[in-house]
Parts: sequence; structure tokens; C-alpha cells
Amino acid sequence: MSPTTVIAADRLIVGAKESRLIGPGHVRIAGGVVTEVAEGRPVDPADVTLSGGILSPGLVDLQVNGYYGHDLADADEAAWRTIVGRLPETGVTAFLPTFITAPVETLAAALRRTARLVPELPQGARVLGVHLEGPFLSERRHGAHKREWLTDPTPEALAVLLETGLVRLVTLAPERPGGLDAVRALADAGVLVSVGHSDATADQVAQAVAAGARKVTHLFNAQTGVDHRAPGVAAQALTDPALSPGLIVDLHHVSPVVCRLAFAAAGDRIVLVTDAAAAAGMPPGRYELGGEPIELPESGPPLRVDGTLAGSALRLDEAVGNAAGLGIDLMTVVDAATRTPADLIGRPDLGRIAPGAAADLVWLGDDLRARATWVAGQAVFRERT
Repeated sequence: MSPTTVIAADRLIVGAKESRLIGPGHVRIAGGVVTEVAEGRPVDPADVTLSGGILSPGLVDLQVNGYYGHDLADADEAAWRTIVGRLPETGVTAFLPTFITAPVETLAAALRRTARLVPELPQGARVLGVHLEGPFLSERRHGAHKREWLTDPTPEALAVLLETGLVRLVTLAPERPGGLDAVRALADAGVLVSVGHSDATADQVAQAVAAGARKVTHLFNAQTGVDHRAPGVAAQALTDPALSPGLIVDLHHVSPVVCRLAFAAAGDRIVLVTDAAAAAGMPPGRYELGGEPIELPESGPPLRVDGTLAGSALRLDEAVGNAAGLGIDLMTVVDAATRTPADLIGRPDLGRIAPGAAADLVWLGDDLRARATWVAGQAVFRERT
């Protein structure tokens, strides 16, 4: 690749602080960052010319349990290489691998193993840290998590899990004994705290927000809801401007009309996530999540043996297309998969096309599926035609 690369597109989603759609336009890249964004065609011939579709910031997924047959919690180096190398096929340029509930020492060992692996990975989707979804969850809302491994967030448990410095996001139930103290400790350590798998009331969630929580994990799933006399996690998530609700728009975890409700109430705060499990990107069959078997049926998300939803097989570009197909404004939808998660995780260099931002880009076709992807200005995926 030449020192400077110019990509011209019919339509681009650009902006440092606010997204807007322009077109035609072009992006100039040098040293892995965007150096110029301009309307119209470049004076000199472009290195890459994209016809149709939209050039978007690279997608950012804060909840990926696994993909392509591998569960990230116990994946070896070859599996990690497969996942970071192939996630750009789905438009994802940065992600948080998610480790679900296990004994604290098992999670700590997984974190230490991951800390050794990540620096050796080839270029592909950026690993932004690790999301721990558990083990500090509610027994009443455990979902696909093993109830017997759930525990309270003691200072000792937190210290063991934070020792690698790799943890960037923790999902917990703040109503557990020690929950609010844990929120404060995690927030003070620079870790994003998300309320999830929780039986909390809206008031308890508000207390967690006051302690430093800023996110809600997979809105409406494994949490108290929007009862008009007993509001819970979902109600607080939709109405509290300090909270960014994660939403799985596979149209199975949350019905289309309720997805519209979520965007109507909290559109500029919604974070699209996949909650992808090892079954994602794979044919129907048996896979694993958190060391337990899950089954991917011919249609719909993966399931535990008892029929409990167990992650998803969703692509993030598919989630963008699903949300846009529900009539949600395209800028709002793209922000929910780019700028909003990037800002939430403390990476304002990601999730936007603007001078100084990382040159992480995805060309979405007219159907909003990824056609080509760049990370730090390097082409890491191009659809074969």
C-alpha cells in the first residue's frame, strides 16, 4: 500500500462529533488514520472506488462470546486468529470478547491466557479488552449462565479478575450483596459497568447509576422489565440518560415492535450488540457456550437443552440491516453500532470517519451487508464477486 491511500465512495457516513451522510465523497488515509474527509471526487485518481452502498465507520461489538465454532473463553491461539481474522467479514473492526459465568479462578485463568495471546494476534478486528458477563449475576435471572457458579462481587474476587488489566466491561446484578460497592470499585478502576441478568427494581438501578454504572446488558433479556407499577431494569434503561442499553436486534431476542420502542425511547443511547456464541457463522448443530452444550436450530438463535436462549448467531451488519428495516433512521442505527459503543468503551478514536480517527472502515452494500473492511487503513476483507 502507498503511504497515502484515497478511498472514494458514492455515499459516506462522516463526522467527528455528529454523523451525517454525504455523497459522493472521499477519505484520505495515512499512517493508519484518516487525514482528510471531503465531499466530491478527489482531484487525483482514487486508490479504491466504491460504487453503490455506503462507506461507514467500522462496526464495534461489545459482546462477542464466540464465533466460527469457537468459544472465546477457552479458545486457543488458532481459534483467536480465526475470529479476529474473520470478524471483518461481518463489518466488525473492533470488539470485546465476552466470557460468561464460570468460577472466579477459571475466569482469572482465561484472562491470563488471553493476555498472553492477544499481543501475538495478526491484524484483523481489534481486541478492545474483555467483557466479563458474570459471575456476579442474579440467580433469578441467570438465563444461560450456570446458577451454581454465581457469586457475590467481593473485593477479593474483583482483585483476582482485574489483575491482568484486560477487563474493560463487567456485567453484574447490583442488587447482590456488595453490588453497589463493586460498581464503585470497578468504575474507579476505569472499568465500564453494565447492569444485566438482574432482578433489580428501577430504583436499585438508579442507585447503581449513581455509583458509576453506565450500560445495560441485552435490554429486556434476563432482567426485570417495564411493568407500569413495578418498573425494573428495562424501564430505567429506557428513561435514564446516563445508561446505554445494549440491544440484540436479531428479531428473536426482542420483537420488532419492542425494538422500535427501545429506539423511540433511547435511540441515541442504544448500543447494537450481537451476543454472538460459537454457533455464529456456522451451520445448524451442537456447539458450546461457557463449557455447556448449545444447539443451533435451522432458524433462530442457539438454545440450551432446556430451551433457554444461549447467545445468538447474529452478525452485527445484519443487526444494522434489521434495525434499518424496522424504519429506524439510518444515522441512528449506524451510530448504535459504531460511535456510541466506541465512546462508551472510551475509544473516541473509533466509530467515526473524521480526521485523526483510526482508519477503520466498512463498505456496506445496498442491503447493508459488509462488502469490504479496512482496519488501520489496511484492507482485511473484500467480498469475492
